[in-house]
Amino acid sequence: MAYDTALASTHRGQTPKLATANHPRGTMGKKRRRPAGTGAGPLRGDTLLVNRVHALLDGAEVGAEEDGAPKLTSERAYELLLQKHREYARKSEKGVRQLLSALIIERRQASSRPASPAGGDNESDDSDNDADGDTEDKHNMLNGGLYAAQRKKTRLEQAQQRQQAQEQDRQPVKAKSRKRAIPKSGQLPILPAGDGFGVQAQRPGVRFKDMGGIDSCIKDIRELCAYPLVHPELYEHLGVDPPRGVLLHGPPGSGKTMLARAIAGELDVAFYSISAPEIVSGMSGESEQKLRGLFDAARVNAPAIIFIDEIDAITGKRESSSRGMERRIVAQLLTCMDSLRREVEADDEDLDPNAVASETKEGRAADGTSSGAVLVIGATNRPDALDPALRRAGRFDREIAMGIPDTPARAKILQCLSSRMRLAGDFDFEEVARLTPGFVGADLDALCKEAAVLAVNRVFHSLGSDKTEIGSVDQMREPFSPDQLEPVFVQMSDFLEAVGKVQPSAKREGFATVPSVTWDDIGSLGDIREELSMAITEPIRHPERFRAMGLTAPMGVLLYGPPGCGKTLTAKAIANSSGSNFISVKGPELLNKYVGESERAVRQVFARARTSAPCVVFFDELDALCPRRGSDGSNGVSERVVNQLLTEMDGLEERREVFVIAATNRPDIIDPAILRPGRLDKLLYVPLPTSKDRVSILKTCARKTPMDGSVDLESVGCSPRLERFSGADLNALVKEAAMNALRRIRIEETQKKASEDADAGEAMMVDAGDAVQTSCQTRVNADDFEKAMNSIRPSISEKDQLLYRSMESAPLSNTLDATS
Repeated sequence: MAYDTALASTHRGQTPKLATANHPRGTMGKKRRRPAGTGAGPLRGDTLLVNRVHALLDGAEVGAEEDGAPKLTSERAYELLLQKHREYARKSEKGVRQLLSALIIERRQASSRPASPAGGDNESDDSDNDADGDTEDKHNMLNGGLYAAQRKKTRLEQAQQRQQAQEQDRQPVKAKSRKRAIPKSGQLPILPAGDGFGVQAQRPGVRFKDMGGIDSCIKDIRELCAYPLVHPELYEHLGVDPPRGVLLHGPPGSGKTMLARAIAGELDVAFYSISAPEIVSGMSGESEQKLRGLFDAARVNAPAIIFIDEIDAITGKRESSSRGMERRIVAQLLTCMDSLRREVEADDEDLDPNAVASETKEGRAADGTSSGAVLVIGATNRPDALDPALRRAGRFDREIAMGIPDTPARAKILQCLSSRMRLAGDFDFEEVARLTPGFVGADLDALCKEAAVLAVNRVFHSLGSDKTEIGSVDQMREPFSPDQLEPVFVQMSDFLEAVGKVQPSAKREGFATVPSVTWDDIGSLGDIREELSMAITEPIRHPERFRAMGLTAPMGVLLYGPPGCGKTLTAKAIANSSGSNFISVKGPELLNKYVGESERAVRQVFARARTSAPCVVFFDELDALCPRRGSDGSNGVSERVVNQLLTEMDGLEERREVFVIAATNRPDIIDPAILRPGRLDKLLYVPLPTSKDRVSILKTCARKTPMDGSVDLESVGCSPRLERFSGADLNALVKEAAMNALRRIRIEETQKKASEDADAGEAMMVDAGDAVQTSCQTRVNADDFEKAMNSIRPSISEKDQLLYRSMESAPLSNTLDATS
């Protein structure tokens, strides 16, 4: 090794110093002596550990014995370190004790040498050096002297501080000042540039009046946000901690971000807004540093609000996280939120209550604001995806649900969004709100923009073709005159046309929307309609009447009967008539092969329904989702789904205007527990239509089908051949009759063409035109219905008819007891 180094020095034009008699190892191979204490192992680079050891040694004597106590040894120091910092028990005991021994030796050597600020040399140490005088050893000696002087000065300062503390214990303690620090320039502080994460504090200009449809949230906002930030002294006086975290959750576009900005604008506090993905960094430790810097900046400018949008992106459940960074971010956020509470406790410790009260009043009178309160607001549309530790008390313990707005709320949102639009005088906000079920604030904003686009297009068309031709670019660039702009308004017809073009985001996200089926689309079932109106429509329209009678829990309805009798259409029609949202669930679509996924799907259905309340949840084919437990056909998955469904329908959490309608044609295999009062209270049998009902259903199905005068729907509906026909069978009968009419016209055209001469091409063209005219005037006649009645067979057999008649005549509970 020495030869290689010498050779390299020769190539650089230097003369290497090889071994000689006076210098047996030469300058290159000289082994430098380590200064005392440097052999502390790899833990010497752990700055936090070294600082903690120094703090530990400051409170103990490492020099001569005092009061008979032995000198501090590395074993005793190791025990003291573990008593104060248990986390170092996981480190190597040998390495920690080696570091302790080295630092203790440094302390003893530093105390044995006289302190010299000028850096005087120690002759005894110089005698151990080589004859050529090692400058590096002298440099180490110089640093050792400076270090000893500094440590002696530190010990003197600590002794003075202890003496001052003892004197203060004999006097009443004054309250600490809690006035908010405001920079002289008036600008709110930002995070240091060294953190690589500069977030400018804002003063949003949004107010509550700029938002509509938040009347249901105002009370929660006042309790959770306004009082803790504006009047924290009330909580201090009562001896409780104010809320430190609020979670806003709801579908996308429901106004969570705008509400957070409105809260900060209404309270006039600093607002730190950050999107959760912006916190994530590629370097290890930077994400946690960003979070710490964000909370530190908010504390400096308190009272302040920290708003973390899409918080579920960085706070997923740690047990299911595959990346260590995600778990560290969650842990750091938990620590930061806990530090808000601990900081208040530390400030209030050992303070005179009277002094605190007087100082707080003085601080509030000085700057007109409250003391250092920091509120954390998180926004997400997946609250169940958050780590459970975040939703415990003291963190995000309070939640505000922002669901799909109802009709009055949508009308108020439209009024706020269109406040700057030029609307025609006959504009009806309530009508537009009624036609936009399932729309959230973002959808209504898109609706206003789409209506404005339609108004602009109408203006171009009304001004003539010279403004609508794409080729005439020069003419299109000419600005409109004030006289041309004066009569331009956004009309009610523009909004009505825009409703069909804007798809609500709730529908894309799987939330509920009101169906378009009305009672006019159902030709019968008058008795069922009356029962459903009392069970669902009236509680939604007049809830005060039911509360006055002590009826607060929403009812559940089971529709059972033969297939094709209109159970699904009835559920849609009742949801439309009540104006509530509607979620349709097919039984098998909730089942999943993975353990726990089926139960989670059931929970999500009811969670979406509670968010969209008032809402009607319709379970079609309930027998596939809720079979009888313990039967031969049941298994572990179905039994868990049944248990989850029973819990959601009548468990600890109230349904809150969530009405359940279920339909089945096999009530004998449904679990009896779901049919008890409190779950599916009302059991309605939907029978096969009678002759009168069949006539009504045929007229409803044939509304859009042109009929010949020879067709008598009364006689067709009362025919004994349609005895077991259901509503679906009657609809198929009308469609088959229309298809027979088209076949008849096609055969007539073919025969007419075959009778013409082959060389009469012109005559064929005339006949073809006549055929087209004839086809446009095609109508269904009695023969078409006769052929359809011969080809269509009822879907209910005689055996099934007898079974359903027994269900109609006897209560369903007796049928279930007989089959069990």
